[in-house]
Amino acid sequence: MPLVTTASIVDAARTANAGALAFNVLHLETAEALVTAAERSELPVILQISENCARYHGSLRPLTLACLALAEESTARVSVHLDHLTDPELLRQGVAAGAVSAMVDASALPYAENVAQTAELTRWCHSRGVHVEAELGEVGGKDGVHAPGARTEPTEAHAFVEATGVDALAVAVGSSHAMLERTAVLDRALIQRLRGELDVPLVLHGSSGVSDEELRAAIAAGLTKINISTHLVSVFTRSVRDTLTASPELVDSRKYVAPARAAVADEAERLLRLLGAPQSVSDETETHERRATEGGAK
Repeated sequence: MPLVTTASIVDAARTANAGALAFNVLHLETAEALVTAAERSELPVILQISENCARYHGSLRPLTLACLALAEESTARVSVHLDHLTDPELLRQGVAAGAVSAMVDASALPYAENVAQTAELTRWCHSRGVHVEAELGEVGGKDGVHAPGARTEPTEAHAFVEATGVDALAVAVGSSHAMLERTAVLDRALIQRLRGELDVPLVLHGSSGVSDEELRAAIAAGLTKINISTHLVSVFTRSVRDTLTASPELVDSRKYVAPARAAVADEAERLLRLLGAPQSVSDETETHERRATEGGAK
């Protein structure tokens, strides 16, 4: 199927009150696993390539082209997105390679500088038909410190979107990057306020540290694009470790990478089915009522 736009996936999810799942690609095997998950679930997927990943491979273009090729050969709806780009040159390279959307990440800069840089790069992207995401209220964890970071203030977020023209906004509502345990608690009241204040889809970074139930509730409250990386990286690594522990004589990397790829496909499919379907406030209410009933019966 021809490559689809990130905007079409995110906008459709927002309209349906569903999650638009965006998974980070580390190498070809994870990209293959994610496309397999999308095909089996018959739900769209956003393949994300981060600046860190580009630095690891020494270039952005080869992996971007590989993801584009997988998208074109797949029966699933797949888009290719550039994640957490702080270097304008990498942004230009990724767009030239064929990526259909990008996150311009100037969130570590003071507000005025964040606005200026984001607005300039957004104009450049829009002139080339590229969907732009930005971040306001820096999400913690980028430097290994698992703090939730500053919260995104709704009025400031509204002004930021108006000033920059971005198409989607990553907001700080209690999550943190690179968490290994899914224990983060999100500020649902703030999510609802942000959804009411902004006309653009809301994005959650650091979703790996958030439980299934909390993610479902957050989508019901107004989040749309859900970014997941560390959780699937852990699934991949755990599978490799288990396979090599059971068969230490293995030397052909395909024999321990293939099970890891399959494990990632299974978990990504589960998350797509769980979060990619419409979420409703009534679902959340029923969960709380059922818990109350079960608690009273004990």
